[in-house]
Amino acid sequence: MKLVSLFTGAGGLDLGFEKAGFKIVWANEFDKSIWETFELNFPHTKLDKRSIVDVKSNEIPDADGIIGGPPCQSWSEAGAGRGIKDKRGQLFHDYIRLLKEKQPKFFLAENVSGILSPKHSEAFLNIIKEFKNAGYEIAQKLLNANDFDVPQDRKRVIIIGYRKDLNKKFEFPEPQKYKPVLKDAIYDLRLAKPAKDRNKTNGDDLKIPNHEYMNGGFSSIYMSRNRVRSWNEPSFTIQAGGRHAPIHPQAPKMKFIKQNKRIFVPGKKHLYRRLSVRECARIQTFPDNFIFKYIDVADGYKMIGNAVPVNFAFYLAKKIFDEF
Repeated sequence: MKLVSLFTGAGGLDLGFEKAGFKIVWANEFDKSIWETFELNFPHTKLDKRSIVDVKSNEIPDADGIIGGPPCQSWSEAGAGRGIKDKRGQLFHDYIRLLKEKQPKFFLAENVSGILSPKHSEAFLNIIKEFKNAGYEIAQKLLNANDFDVPQDRKRVIIIGYRKDLNKKFEFPEPQKYKPVLKDAIYDLRLAKPAKDRNKTNGDDLKIPNHEYMNGGFSSIYMSRNRVRSWNEPSFTIQAGGRHAPIHPQAPKMKFIKQNKRIFVPGKKHLYRRLSVRECARIQTFPDNFIFKYIDVADGYKMIGNAVPVNFAFYLAKKIFDEF
């Protein structure tokens, strides 16, 4: 079955769907810092590099499905939360525009849990209404990727639509019994390297590709709560910024001082390093042969943090594949 991928990013969603048996025939990504990574790992997929605003439906090949997560920063609980008033939030409308005109059998859209917050309720209900008006039977649910073979707590809203003339509705898969933890994902990795000066990549000097971590201080916001999960716990959510990457589980839990203030345990500060880019990729369930290309280490964290975990995507994709 053929797929079109919008807001592709590094391709976590795409890779999960490929593992389930789909073929990505066309993808769109406007962020030039991602292009080299996508083209390296998906050499047989045509990548359109324009803004989706400028893409016309007759320029996209016909496909069985459209997948993609419109930019989530404007809906994030951690961000400004401007939602549909933000230009990035409005990109949902371009997703719907292309869906209406292409009319594939199904679509999948993914976004952060913040889109369900009360201040965005009207906008979210309107988005669901627009999906229905485009001709689709909608199923939506807030899921935790940890329930689907991903070693992190990561709550995301999944919206899946089947074209109404097919007379079927997507049923979400049941959570898996085993919930993977950090030890499952990164225990076998060797010592990571710090990034070079000004957080530039070590490049080919790394024995394990992308196994390097960002240097620099930690903000008061970062130090306001514990950022360490132990080996037998799932990771905190992998975010799109290296400054907010979780601390490696070799470190003890941060010491509580008072409300919104914690410190690293005295005498153990050498253990407190950020997870490396490769460790974050493992936690997002990217395989080790998926190589991230960047000059600034921050771009590596951004690509990985913005991605849909591969295994999470696979479980959703497999359910869709089996129903068609």
